Amino acid sequence: MPRILIIGLLSLFLYSCNNALVFSEFQANAGGSWSRQDVKDYSFTQNDTLTRYNLFINIRNDNTYPYSNLFLITDLSFPDGTVVRDTLEYEMALPDGQWLGKGYGSLKENKLLYKENIVFPNSGVYTFEVAHAMRQNGSVEGVNNLIGITDVGFQIESVE
Repeated sequence: MPRILIIGLLSLFLYSCNNALVFSEFQANAGGSWSRQDVKDYSFTQNDTLTRYNLFINIRNDNTYPYSNLFLITDLSFPDGTVVRDTLEYEMALPDGQWLGKGYGSLKENKLLYKENIVFPNSGVYTFEVAHAMRQNGSVEGVNNLIGITDVGFQIESVE
């Protein structure tokens, strides 16, 4: 019985630490490699058209990731059919090679700001899609399998 009580209290504590969290989902990459054709998609229902939100892309990488930055292409699809496409670049490491993000050992998690202080204008189902757009320097062709990216996530938090 005490074990169940401890687990319940721990769950309550973790939930209360981030009451702004509205949506969070991670998708793992098989073998720690993100294929160029593997577009990650996240669907969520939004009925609140007044509250402001911050949107984040969460990336988990390990020490095998060979780059200091990350290029992404995103699509945010609205219930009315509108699609907002963005090409984004994020720093993943400092110039000295030290990884950015949080975590111990070889795995780091980066919470990358995607959109800040936005209001969802329509009620209904939204879809967020993200794909990597990495290329080798001097190459026109994209990297087919981006090693070292173990998980890709999407998160929505209400602005307090």
